[in-house]
Amino acid sequence: MLDNSRSCWLSRRSGQPTRNLNTGAGRLERGDSRQKRAKGFTLIELIAFMVVVSIALLALVGVFQRAAINNVDPIVQTRALECAQAKLDEILARKFADNTPTGGVPACGSADSGPVACTAIQGFATDPSLNDVGDFDGQTDTTKANCSISVEVVDDGTAIGLGSDAHARRINVTATSDGGGSASLSAYKVNF
Repeated sequence: MLDNSRSCWLSRRSGQPTRNLNTGAGRLERGDSRQKRAKGFTLIELIAFMVVVSIALLALVGVFQRAAINNVDPIVQTRALECAQAKLDEILARKFADNTPTGGVPACGSADSGPVACTAIQGFATDPSLNDVGDFDGQTDTTKANCSISVEVVDDGTAIGLGSDAHARRINVTATSDGGGSASLSAYKVNF
């Protein structure tokens, strides 16, 4: 055992520095250990950190700005889609041809038409009465608030597997809203 008045040695296994009680409690011996140094940031490190953070913030603000601008797009697109759907529903509620009987049965041009005389179904002529699908061909509607609508009607029965183009009409409706959004919808009205 060592005398407390001379020196007290701590275990070298624990990695603790040795202390000499004669020179004062808690002082490190010069040759036996490394001195602890207070750490901090230099001015250059602080400036570099501020530059990196400001660049990241500018990029983040740019992303938020772009998101805020594009945030209105779904509303504009939805408005255009609603206008197109409303017009398409209005057209599909009409008869196939001028002389199509109520309910559409028997179909125009069929052998079962019996006493019901149907007009020729090859092609169609538009008239202002808007009582059949063909009357809407070429129509442009700007009466709805915040959107303009254009309609095209085409005989297109062979595209859906019917024997003749005259047995079905494809209705194309394109709506453009004031904000620049547009929507195009198509549907078929079949002579049944």
